[in-house]
Amino acid sequence: MLDVQLRRAVSKPLNAMASVVDVPWITPDRLTIAGLVLGLASAALAATQLWAWALVAWLLSRVLDGLDGTLARRRLDAASAPRAATASEAGGFLDITADFVVYGATVVGLAIGATTAFDAPWWPFLLVMFAYYINGAAFLAFSSIAERTGRTLSDGDNRSLFFLGRIAEGGETVFVHTLWLALPFFAWQIALGWSLVVLVSAAQRMIVGYRLLR
Repeated sequence: MLDVQLRRAVSKPLNAMASVVDVPWITPDRLTIAGLVLGLASAALAATQLWAWALVAWLLSRVLDGLDGTLARRRLDAASAPRAATASEAGGFLDITADFVVYGATVVGLAIGATTAFDAPWWPFLLVMFAYYINGAAFLAFSSIAERTGRTLSDGDNRSLFFLGRIAEGGETVFVHTLWLALPFFAWQIALGWSLVVLVSAAQRMIVGYRLLR
């Protein structure tokens, strides 16, 4: 719901960071992989109840998740070549796949840590995973079919995939994952509320996507 505004707010600092790391040995794909490693580390740290370190690793992974695309677009604009465009598409695939791995791993790691340390129930975290599954299927299916049929939607930021914006997007997901790592003793209650929000968002995407593709 707030992704467009958030991307505009962070675009200037991300562009500044991209200019600093724009050296030959740093590539967008390497930033994506580094973000993936940090995200998995955050999940492992949460599972062992090292909450502060898990939060730091999570936030760093999300910074890299924003930085990889910014660096890729910077280099694409500079190169303006078919090979660079192809590399950007491959990077976009790697990026969204890494995001799914990190989001899922974070839920699992948090669930292990919260159920062990605070005797939290498992089912709210399972509900979050179920909601993520439906939501991801809806917007990825829409992106694929819309691209093939020439009915893509763009918000002007030149991303690799086109998304149906709803109430639960990337910005809200980062915020909620940050919140339950900061307040792990309330993790299952946060997970329950978040799963309902994501399920509503998935239903919205299914309805709107179907109507747009008719």
